[in-house]
Order: sequence, then C-alpha cells, then structure tokens
Amino acid sequence: MRQPMIAGNWKMFKTVHEAVVFVKELRPLVADVTGVEIVVAPPFTAIHAVAEAARNTNIGVSAQSLHWEREGAFTGEVSAGMVREAGAEYVILGHSERRTLFGDTDLTVNRRLMAALAAELTPIVCVGETLEQREGGQTLAVLDQQLKQSLDGVTGAQLAAIVVAYEPVWAIGTGRNATPAQAGEAHTHLRGRLRQWFGADAAEQCRLLYGGSVKPGNIATLIAEADVDGALVGGASLDVASFAEIVRGALGR
Repeated sequence: MRQPMIAGNWKMFKTVHEAVVFVKELRPLVADVTGVEIVVAPPFTAIHAVAEAARNTNIGVSAQSLHWEREGAFTGEVSAGMVREAGAEYVILGHSERRTLFGDTDLTVNRRLMAALAAELTPIVCVGETLEQREGGQTLAVLDQQLKQSLDGVTGAQLAAIVVAYEPVWAIGTGRNATPAQAGEAHTHLRGRLRQWFGADAAEQCRLLYGGSVKPGNIATLIAEADVDGALVGGASLDVASFAEIVRGALGR
C-alpha cells in the first residue's frame, strides 16, 4: 500500500519568519496524523529555518528546484548538495512555472533528477498539459513525452523512490481543477506507462500526486481515485488551517 503524500509548494511566498511561524502553528494540528507523508516546500532562503522548526516532527522539507551541477559559475542557482545540507529531504522538479518562466525542459528536468537522486533527495517530478493541449486531444501524448524524457536513465529500483505529480497547467492557480474522473484517467495512464517501462513492482511503489487548485473541499474525492496517492498543493498550502485540513482529508485513502 502506497503511503499518501501531501506536499505544499509555497512558491515565492513567506519570509523566513513567516515560514517558521507557519510550521510552529502546523505542528500541533498534524501531530497525531499517521499514514500520511507531510511535506512543505519553502523558498530557498527559509529551508534551513523551516527544517529546524520541523525537527523531530512528522513534517518534511522540500526545495522547489535545484541545479544539476555540484558547483560552478551559475549565478542564482543552488545545487542538490546545498539544499540537502540546508535540511531539505525532497525537491520539486519541472513545475510548469519553472518550465514556462525559467526555461526548464524535459531534458534539464532529467539532469536535475539525476543530481537529486545522487544527493539522496526524493524528487517530485511534475508533468502536465496546457489547456490548448487538452482541448486538442493531446493530453496523454504530452504526458508520455514528459514522463519518458524526464525519467530517462532511471532504474526500476530508483523509480520506487521517485514521486510523480500530475499538474494540468490549466488548473494551477486558476481555481479550476480537474474532476476526479479526469485526474483518475491521467494517473491511471501514467501508472500504466510506468508499469510498461519499469515493471509492475516499481510502478506500484511510485507515488502519483495530483496538483492544480487542490482545496480542503476536493481532496477527499480526488484521493479516492485508485491511482491518486496524494496532492501537490499550491495556494491552499499557504494557510495553515487549510493545509492541515487537506492533510487530514488524505487519511481516508
């Protein structure tokens, strides 16, 4: 049985002080939660402070991206080793905002993925189609390309430690979300491809998250889908009560 994961992507929100206050308020709200992996992804500046605030709790810490090189002349970038040392255990890779605003591609996501695995970080690899691609009937083809290229060179053993997040671009920050049936269809397709490419055992261990306007009111129906193993939450993860409610909504998985 795959353990559900609820990960909050804070994007470019929260100062170090605000991030620490959030974690301190979240701790008692989820202290009794078992069976759900809880992760928050603060900005780089707050990773260390958040990791300290979350020490000896059931809250894990993720980076929002990283560079594939160990070091070098890459102004503004951070390496896998750097975020690991700061206290991150996870890293989000290939989020649509990184792809559209900062030039991430399937190939660079793959390079970042390999760096993350080498640093013993758990990668959360994002894939998803635009509204134009969905309306053009290209959703499954887009997912195939993104998944295959992003995971190129990954072994079955490594796949079990990777998390894949399906985030339809048209549902991120728009208030629109995929219906449970739409999410379920995409996740079942992704699981089938993983089974085809990496074998049944590895595919069954890999967790698939849904992301895109996840809220307390829709998490239960989304996670009820057989191949939806949790959520990558954006805006609703910025409010501590809302995020805690989403975490609790995953308990019925």
